[in-house]
Amino acid sequence: MDERLQKILAQWGIASRRQAEQMIVAGRVRVNGKIVQLGQKANPASDRIEVDGVLFKPSDRPVGVYLLLNKPAGVVSTCSDPRAKTTVLDLLPPKLRSGQGIHPVGRLDADSTGALLLANDGKLTFCLTHPRHSVPKTYEVWVQGSPPEQLLQVWRQGVILSGRKTLPAEVRVLDRARDQTLLQVVLSEGRNRQIRRTAELLGHPVLKLHRTAIGPIQLQPPGEPALPLGRYRPLNHSELIFLWNQVNLTSINVPVNLEEHSI
Repeated sequence: MDERLQKILAQWGIASRRQAEQMIVAGRVRVNGKIVQLGQKANPASDRIEVDGVLFKPSDRPVGVYLLLNKPAGVVSTCSDPRAKTTVLDLLPPKLRSGQGIHPVGRLDADSTGALLLANDGKLTFCLTHPRHSVPKTYEVWVQGSPPEQLLQVWRQGVILSGRKTLPAEVRVLDRARDQTLLQVVLSEGRNRQIRRTAELLGHPVLKLHRTAIGPIQLQPPGEPALPLGRYRPLNHSELIFLWNQVNLTSINVPVNLEEHSI
């Protein structure tokens, strides 16, 4: 059966659907020897599909890899960076960087640290980053000064960013120091630099931002040690089931058994 090529490439784990579209536009994808156009369809059972000159078949799809990374500051949430900055894939060992199709699921600002999912499942990536899905994400945020409760209530109710009001957020004080305050913020949407822009708008700029959890997927699960900066771990079965329930996938690949690695 014919399917759009970006969907095929995503299902095979070669790239996320958005990345697959970019690859097609760049002329990197051929079907039966001819460069394809965005929107073109193919039959994965009978057509020869090549990416950068490499022939792919459904049987070539690698075993599913689903990882949680504790991203350090200064590392960008992309697969490659033309400015030669360190990317999240640079934190993985060569056996995972090469030929596995692993990519970040969503983004985390270069200046921010914390929980970031990595996977080679393009369908899951597409579903989790689609606006209709709202997996709550938890952050610990140091802001400048001491915002009063009335101002935090404004944050909870939503503020106007780029002409559109943000969704309600959970905001509570964890600690107050002399000139700064530690907040826990839980968001159910992921607009560009949303926490930083909101804090700036309210007059208490962010000093440090750290994501601690994506839904129930935590850097420090109850009763376990925290995942160190620059290290990753495979998701466990219950975490994979949570993702499955979120995106309502019909199946999810079995993750490989991988050890944690540092930078």
